[in-house]
Order: sequence, then C-alpha cells, then structure tokens
Amino acid sequence: MIDKINLNKMLDIGVALTKEKNYDKLLSLIISVSMDITSSDAGTLYMYENNALNFKIMKNNTLRINLGENGDVSGLPPVPLEEGNVCAYSAINRKIINIPDVYNYNKFDFSGPRNYDPITGYRTKSMLVIPLENHENELIGVLQLINSLDSNGNIIPFNKEYEYILMAIASQAAISISNMKYNQEVKALLHSIVSVFATAVDARTPYNSCHTSNVSKYIEILIDYINKKYCKGEIDIYFDENRREQLILATMLHDIGKLIIPLEIMNKETRLGNRLDTILNRFDYLASLWYIDFLERRISKNQWESEKDFLTKAKQRVQDINTAVCLTDDDIAFVNNLADKIYTDADGNSKSYITSQEKECLLIISGTLTDNEREIMKTHVNFTEQLLTKINMIDNFKNITLWASLHHEYLDGTGYPKQLTAKDIPFEARILAVADIYEALTAVDRPYKKSVSSDDALKILFSMVDDGKLDKNVVNLFNDSIKNRHII
Repeated sequence: MIDKINLNKMLDIGVALTKEKNYDKLLSLIISVSMDITSSDAGTLYMYENNALNFKIMKNNTLRINLGENGDVSGLPPVPLEEGNVCAYSAINRKIINIPDVYNYNKFDFSGPRNYDPITGYRTKSMLVIPLENHENELIGVLQLINSLDSNGNIIPFNKEYEYILMAIASQAAISISNMKYNQEVKALLHSIVSVFATAVDARTPYNSCHTSNVSKYIEILIDYINKKYCKGEIDIYFDENRREQLILATMLHDIGKLIIPLEIMNKETRLGNRLDTILNRFDYLASLWYIDFLERRISKNQWESEKDFLTKAKQRVQDINTAVCLTDDDIAFVNNLADKIYTDADGNSKSYITSQEKECLLIISGTLTDNEREIMKTHVNFTEQLLTKINMIDNFKNITLWASLHHEYLDGTGYPKQLTAKDIPFEARILAVADIYEALTAVDRPYKKSVSSDDALKILFSMVDDGKLDKNVVNLFNDSIKNRHII
C-alpha cells in the first residue's frame, strides 16, 4: 500500500469535494488533489460537453502552466470522441489507461506530445487517464495525469494502486460535479422563470415598463458598493454570492402581485381615466336637452345660450382639471358646484352633472388614484406574498418571499401591508424599499407625474429618513453608491 495515501486523507478529500460550492474551484480541486496523490507533474481535466471532451483545467508544474483557474482555455479546441485519442478512448470505453512511456506506446496517437516536447524541452512520459462517471453511469469528463515523480523528482510509471484510489476520487468528483450542475440548472430555470415574470409585470403597463430592471440595476450597484467598502474594512456588511442572488431575485419579483391588479387602475394616467369620455358625452347630451327645451319654448334663447356656454367651458375645465399637476381652490369649488348642479333626463329623473365617483376622481389632490383605487393598488404586495408563497423555495432561496413582500414597509410602522416597525424589517427589505422609491421618483415613463432629478430624489430619501421611515445607513450607502457608480 502507498504510505502517503492514508484513510484520513481520503476522507478529507471526500469532504472537500462535497463541501465545495464553486464550480471552477471544484474542478481545480479535483485535478490538484489527483496530482498531489500521484505526485504528478502535469494534468488536464476535460469535461464531456456537446459530444466532445472540452479543456477545463490544465496544469504543468515544470512549464509553470496553470490554465482554467488562472487562465483561459477557451481557445483550445475540444477533443472529438475518436478512439485514436487516449482520452477519448478512455471516455468511450470507460476504461483506465495506464501508460509507462507514451513514446513506446503505439496504440494511440501521441504525435502531439512528440512534436510539442522538443519545442518546450519537456518530456511527456508516464500517463494515467481516468474516466469520470457519476452514480447514474453518465460520462462527466476525463482526468489525464502526466509524469508521476519519485521522491528524487525522477519520472516513473504510475503505480497500479493509484488506479483504485483515483477511481474512488473520480467517482466522488463526478457525483459532486453532477450535483453542482443540477443545482446550476435549477438556478438557471428559476432565473429564467423570474425573468419571465418580471418581463410580464413590466410589459403589462406602458407606464412603468423599465421599473423592475431599473430597481434591479440600482440594487446591484449598491451591493457592489457595499462589498467594496467591506473589502476595504470600512463596514461589516457583506453580500456573499447567495445573499446577493436572493436579493436580486427578490427585486425582480417584488411587483409580481401587480399581475392581479386591474389594468384600469394600473394604467390610470389621469384623474378620471376612462371616465372622461363619459362626462364629455353627458355634457353634449345635456346641451341637446337644453336645446330641445329652447326649441319647445320651455326656456328662452338667453337661457339656452347661457347653458350652452357653461357646458362648453365646463368640458374644457374638466379636461384641464383631469390632467392638472395640482388643484387650486377654484378648481375644487368648480367641481363641487358641478356635482351640485341637477338636470332632468328624458325619463324625468333628476341627476347630477357628474356622479359621486367622478367627483371623487376630479378632487384627487395628488396622483391619479382615488383612495379606494390606491387601496386596491396597495394589495399588489399581498398578492406578491401569496404568489411567492406557493413556490416551494429551496433553502438557498428561502428569504426571497419575505424580502420581496416587505418593500413598502416603513421603519415607523406607517408602511403597508403589515405596518411593521424597524425591529421586524430585514436589512434587505430596507434596501429594496429605498431603491424602489428612488426609481419611482426618477422614472421618466410615468404620465401622471413629472420625474425628478437624481439629486432631488436623494434629498427626498433623506427627508424620509428624518421622518423615521427609511434606514439612514441604507440611504447613506445608496446615496454614495449612486454618486460613485461610475468609479466602483
């Protein structure tokens, strides 16, 4: 038995292969461990993809080559699955190939090393090739080791016992790679589904078509800035790969509940929305009624002309109020007077010039939504939570639903839908709230409001800090990240 390969080392290798979560580091670990065990001077790890063996890691201690982890191997052509190549033969037949001296072995084409060695001064001699198969007997890749060295640095054949040891390691490695690929495929599927939902939400209305992508952009800028300050030792907040991924996915899904909100509310760009034409048509109808009264001599010509003039001006006034940024006292008085005016329809029923709903819409002080419509709009957060709760999130993504559903909560308890206070609002949800508000303030695709400059938006965020609604630390970091985004 080979003394240096003991049970403890084998167990350590198995644990290391199982614990490694980074794909590139896992591949590098596989070849490093294999070279260490066999005292190999060089090695190459191929992955089986698209019916060929693709270079992933290439190391040569003598020539100081370390490609794949510290260098790019994308320029190296893949090895076709043809039995004339030793690695391809091992992959096709799932056999270990142990060659004492490739120069004295004619079963495979070794013209490459024979031609390349004289150029570099290197001598390719002993070789051990092992196929990597997972637990379902699927080919994952091939491990090629070159030039086993004795304690004096002399090239020797690979010991036969290495084959059994490396087969065990290769099996563990293949399973680890398969599991990691499976996890990557699951993640890729989740990301694609999230992207579809985010696109659907933004595409549903032309008035915030870039909202999700913009908020995600600001979140990424902030995370990068936070991590940069952490690396400088300036703060103790850090977003590792999983925390970053969860927050970005939560950002992309934070408005998924808007899929449930009626379009007449989502797309309401003026106070009246689709009610305007009803009012204008009613005023034309009223003008016709007054004209009939004049023709039938129930009113005088002066009365008819007065009413006609009032209705003509009222139509324009309603249209102006419908799109006004803010209402004057005179506007409010006009709307109230309009609601108090009564007419008798053709059936003899008394009716107001405008309905109570139309009056409520025209008297909206800020924005375009009535109180009831605003409450309906707020329910998108509840729907976000309900929809995401139905997704069976794996542990790595368990925080997505929570963070996404709390992006309208304020530290002072005045947010919605749960009126949470600071102690119950996670740091990530605080970040999402700030980015969401900033995007809404600076957005240029909202017809119901004017966008504000970045500087003014940041001032508003700080005023909300003063009011106890937003996290001061988050707003400070966000402010700095936005102002330094081009030099991060």
